[in-house]
Amino acid sequence: MANGRTFGIAFPFNDSTTGKYLKLTETSDDEIRSNLIHLLLTRKGSRYFLPDFGTRLYEYIFEPLDSPTFNNIESDIRDACEKFIPNLRITDISITAASSEEETISVTTAGNTINKEFSMPNQGQIEYTAKVRIEYTVTDSVFGSKDFVIINI
Repeated sequence: MANGRTFGIAFPFNDSTTGKYLKLTETSDDEIRSNLIHLLLTRKGSRYFLPDFGTRLYEYIFEPLDSPTFNNIESDIRDACEKFIPNLRITDISITAASSEEETISVTTAGNTINKEFSMPNQGQIEYTAKVRIEYTVTDSVFGSKDFVIINI
């Protein structure tokens, strides 16, 4: 931890053999990434008192791999981010058909491995429809930070 300061709870939750299921985010960039993943992987309409929170990405599983589907996915992601994460500016969304030969992307910084690729929950045993890479910048800091997240749907 940076001077004992934390920003929030990291998402998604991970299994732990030591009982530390709730990892805390230590930087504002980690918090933004967690918020983005939480927003994208939450099914729209599943939150009480906040039915517009989330996306409809679950509805695109097994949809045709065509331009209208990819355009709908992109507009859904952009609309949700504009509404719920205003300090995040999406610079690029690239959607491609998922392929089995690609590996999970992870980055190691200061001894910590950060997973950059996430999948829809309970979809681990079936083929994915698309791989969505979201590149973004955070606009609330003095020094702009860039990052990306990959979601398999």
